[in-house]
Amino acid sequence: MSTARPTPSAERSEPPPSCPGLDVRDLEKRTRLMRIVTRLIAVSDLGSRDIARRAGLPVQKISDLLAGRLEHLSLDELRLVYRTIDPDGAPH
Repeated sequence: MSTARPTPSAERSEPPPSCPGLDVRDLEKRTRLMRIVTRLIAVSDLGSRDIARRAGLPVQKISDLLAGRLEHLSLDELRLVYRTIDPDGAPH
């Protein structure tokens, strides 16, 4: 039988501190909107370059979106792409 005491970190049952810059609601909105925008791009007659040009964004942002790199686009940029593809739509 060992008499060693567990380290203080092993005794702790509280969750690790949250990241101050992480807004879960914002991430959920961006994820939902990314899925919608990605589907719209797939069925759109516009190419990635046209969408980027019309939205005033670098083509790399559209490539990042299509590759699932959500962290590279802000919620505002996603909304801008959405309005570019579907001007009559109302994003969430």
